[in-house]
Amino acid sequence: MTAEPLDAYSRIVSSVARDLTPRVASLRVRHRGREGSGSAVVFTDDGFLLTNAHVVGAAREGGAAFADGGETSFAVVGADPLSDLAVIRASGATPPPATLGDSGELVVGQLVVAVGNPLGLAGSVTAGVVSALGRSLPARDGAATRLIEDVIQTDAALNPGNSGGALADAAGRVVGINTAVAGVGLGLAVPINETTQRIIGALMRDGRVRRAYLGLVSTPAPVPDTLRDRTGVRRALRVVEVAPGSPAARAGIRGGDLLLSAGGRPTVDAQSLQRLLFSAAIGHPLQLTVLRNGAMVDVIAEPVELTGARG
Repeated sequence: MTAEPLDAYSRIVSSVARDLTPRVASLRVRHRGREGSGSAVVFTDDGFLLTNAHVVGAAREGGAAFADGGETSFAVVGADPLSDLAVIRASGATPPPATLGDSGELVVGQLVVAVGNPLGLAGSVTAGVVSALGRSLPARDGAATRLIEDVIQTDAALNPGNSGGALADAAGRVVGINTAVAGVGLGLAVPINETTQRIIGALMRDGRVRRAYLGLVSTPAPVPDTLRDRTGVRRALRVVEVAPGSPAARAGIRGGDLLLSAGGRPTVDAQSLQRLLFSAAIGHPLQLTVLRNGAMVDVIAEPVELTGARG
């Protein structure tokens, strides 16, 4: 191996670290006498930071420290355990914001850099590659459960203090928020994509996320060749389970159906469906097209609001 590839690799990692480390805070939170810590990423000019819901927990405020020695208090604007994202706002000055990217542009094998600020140790930087895309991570809020979809799996080493920190691409764009240590040499990050951008916007605006509920569990599946040739759609969602009495059940959706579209848009992956199931869909008819026994069937479902009583 020549020195040049290693030098190029080192230049990329050090450049990302130099750019992002000042923008990642170390958080300290206290609730009911218990103290927790983690990291957070500045993402607006006016003091909003992005972190994990599990980092802030039930706390409403805390303290943030930056690598340059600056400190400020913060208030929790909103937390969404079902995506493990939270937005906080600093009361004092913060560094310039990081740039949010799009995890949809990632490919397996791509270089990523994890930047955290555990325990205020002036930044923690590790590098690795995207080892898998499209993973799922269970999340719970009361009795409600949901899979966080399109989770990024990386071999960039993480530790608990890095939770809430940035996962960045080679250009320094934040493509994920590090959320969990999945095992030795393996970490997971919540993606920054169209769906999570909507969640972030709702947290900033309303302090919470209202979701629509259909009551079905699905998994990506290939479309039969004959239909693929006719429509050009290669993947859809196989309905694995339908909750009794749910909007999907009342609409006639059955386990084994292949969900081709929702609201006139192809459902090629979980995010295709989830991006439709926000507050605007609650109480409004939603057309679903499924393939059942070789025939396409259209049904109308009326999503209801997801509450803690629904899983």
